[in-house]
Amino acid sequence: MAFPETRLRRLRQTPGIRRMVRETTLSVDDVILPFFVREGISQPHPIASLEGHAQWPARAVVEEAKAVADLGIPAVLLFGVPDRKDAVASSAYAADAVVCRAVEGIKQARPELTVVTDVCLCAYTDHGHCGVVRQGPRGAPIVDNDSSLELIVKQAVAHARAGADVVAPSDMMDGRVGAIRTGLDHAGLTDVAIMAYSAKHASAFYGPFRDAAGSAPQFGDRTAYQMDPANGREALREIELDVEEGADIVMVKPALAYLDVIRMAAETFAVPLAAYNVSGEYAMVKAAAARGWVDEKRAAMEILTAIRRAGAKLIITYWAKDVVRWLSAR
Repeated sequence: MAFPETRLRRLRQTPGIRRMVRETTLSVDDVILPFFVREGISQPHPIASLEGHAQWPARAVVEEAKAVADLGIPAVLLFGVPDRKDAVASSAYAADAVVCRAVEGIKQARPELTVVTDVCLCAYTDHGHCGVVRQGPRGAPIVDNDSSLELIVKQAVAHARAGADVVAPSDMMDGRVGAIRTGLDHAGLTDVAIMAYSAKHASAFYGPFRDAAGSAPQFGDRTAYQMDPANGREALREIELDVEEGADIVMVKPALAYLDVIRMAAETFAVPLAAYNVSGEYAMVKAAAARGWVDEKRAAMEILTAIRRAGAKLIITYWAKDVVRWLSAR
């Protein structure tokens, strides 16, 4: 029937009716909170470009993680910020690496909190790239895929031995998921899951993160290994390969500008799907809200709900603690 018999506004009249017919819901169970763990500091260092977040000493991050667990947030994602960098990222896979110490402390204090660790070399290399750099055939430096895999596997195994529940490779080297799965299994760590940054795009929205992690490349960019933002079908190929290699969870990053990719992935693959609501997406809303141009709560919840509506089950977001507060105030 058409108007006037059909009036869709009937189901929008009250908050109760709107709740009853709502198609997409956002829950605290859907969010993962990122943490930056920095070596060589004794107090948290606020991150200017990532308002409300800080670089944490390994000891202090344990107390903060306990508070996060008390809020009901199910998982944290740890990024390391070392005080020593070299060409082969040796501080990334040392047994006493800053992330390893943080994982051990968190799992001792709150074993029920799921700890995910980012596996990538960019924050640990003196050149800032996500793999081993060598001279290419034309004399220009290139990131060598195959020689990077060994180091990435060593990092994943070190994190898993420290107690990480999930390792999350974000480097975008070909074959790294299969290599990590083999490395974990050979180390007797068969129960450790892999959440692959499967469709990670070479995005302009990573700026505040690179400030927080100290991971900006010292030359060139990452377009030779991160995905072209224009390619959607290629994203599905990347995800398919990661699933075949043993990924337990796959991810699309960034989230907001790639809702179509999230939708395609959700409709194509049966494995759990994550999306990263990245630092630039967060910072844009924060900046606009500070100027009174948008309501931060409404804008953030609209963005996160859109990511869920597109098909992501897990959302990595800097608003995770705010989500708990906003949902409880409904």
